[in-house]
Amino acid sequence: MAPTRWGFVATGRICNDFKVALDTLPRDEHQVVAVASRNLETAQTFAKTHDIPRAYGSYAELATQDDIDVVYIGAVHTQHAPVTTMMLQAGKPVLCEKPMSVNSREARQMIGLAKENNIFFMEAIWSRHFPSYKKIREILDSGLLGDVKLVTACLGKVIAEARLERSITGGGLLALGIYPIQFATMVFGGEEPEDITVSGNLSNGGVDETVTIVLKYSGNRMATLVCSASAQLAQEAYVYGTKGSVKIPTFWCPTEVISPDGTHEFPLPPPEKPLMFENSTGMRYEAMEVRRCLQEGLIESPLMTHAMSLQIAGILDQARKVVGVVYDQDKE
Repeated sequence: MAPTRWGFVATGRICNDFKVALDTLPRDEHQVVAVASRNLETAQTFAKTHDIPRAYGSYAELATQDDIDVVYIGAVHTQHAPVTTMMLQAGKPVLCEKPMSVNSREARQMIGLAKENNIFFMEAIWSRHFPSYKKIREILDSGLLGDVKLVTACLGKVIAEARLERSITGGGLLALGIYPIQFATMVFGGEEPEDITVSGNLSNGGVDETVTIVLKYSGNRMATLVCSASAQLAQEAYVYGTKGSVKIPTFWCPTEVISPDGTHEFPLPPPEKPLMFENSTGMRYEAMEVRRCLQEGLIESPLMTHAMSLQIAGILDQARKVVGVVYDQDKE
């Protein structure tokens, strides 16, 4: 079986970590053959650091290369929709970093294009692919917790003021809030919430700072989700049922699940180069899923379907609307 040949769009911190994660996988399965940046020198430096054969000074050049099986897009949020669109139009399968779009309108257009052209496209919500998440699904399906009544999840990190600007679609929701939301929607199996209640506050830059979202589901089941760009929160998720509960520390990239039947541990392989974010070698699991989907001719992954991405984008839209965050992309 030939290796999956990756092309990288952008050279930032998340791209660094994804390349380090790919390096924990067999070289006969995953190879990065090219990297593109809007600055050739930056691309060349990244290529040299990470032993990537080719570097390009524009994303458009990468889109024309025939030997790329899938493009990983790790550019800034505002670039996700236009660059994904460019790559899909060029016939390239895409793994786009989360959030895959600034709003639902962009998300629908991107997914529509992928379906129209029958090309694989997935939002890189890496959490969904961790072995820990497989374990959580097994626990939920086993009935060990009884009937699930409540999910809680919170994620907060102090984000630098410069990254809380409206012009770059900054704020806690798109950067962090997407994780508690995706966790709740996974636990409740993609069911549409009956009601969404949101409360939050704006930063000086006009973006959301701390936001609480309460999702109410059928049968009086709830999810209480908190994200903050100005406080260090507990970074934990819990699932509470009629018979017991599960705790997931660092739930967006977990290596353990604390369940009524004990603690289940899923250690990560150590990185060969420095990482910018915690547990980033866990990005290997989404890469493995991309390869599997490409080999099986799928245009979406069952672990992170297009419908799941649209549901998350819709909840993010509603939350931003209530808090009063409006980006330029919302006005188009």
